[in-house]
Amino acid sequence: MRHRLSRAVPRLAAPLATLAGAGAAFVYVAAVDPGEPGRYPACPVWTFLGVYCPACGGLRSAHALAHGDLGPALGANAAAVLFFLAFAGFWLHWVVLTARGRPYAPPMRLLARPGPRTAVLWAAAAALAAFTLLRNTPFGSALAP
Repeated sequence: MRHRLSRAVPRLAAPLATLAGAGAAFVYVAAVDPGEPGRYPACPVWTFLGVYCPACGGLRSAHALAHGDLGPALGANAAAVLFFLAFAGFWLHWVVLTARGRPYAPPMRLLARPGPRTAVLWAAAAALAAFTLLRNTPFGSALAP
């Protein structure tokens, strides 16, 4: 068992580096409130086109999640909360496969192969497009940041 674990540690360098980067980003966003003007640059889509992109409100959502406030996080950007959960799930799957010495196929690589996983990814992309369109309409204003 000890030999298997010692062989898995070098393989886990990429997932652990990814976790360190994402963790550092969350720590920074938790410390620097994106709700205060001038702390972060404005969204270029909002600035130039005047519409909310799917990521608008994502920093405020991450800030609220980092402080344990799920309600405000969902209010700022519900899609971002789902993305953070999906990222955690994909990362955990990556760690388990890597620790077992099996290859990991990133989700975008799965789009090249038809099947149920491909359908799920296309459905997620369609849901994100619908979310973006809906949050920019008067009857979807509750989804706007």
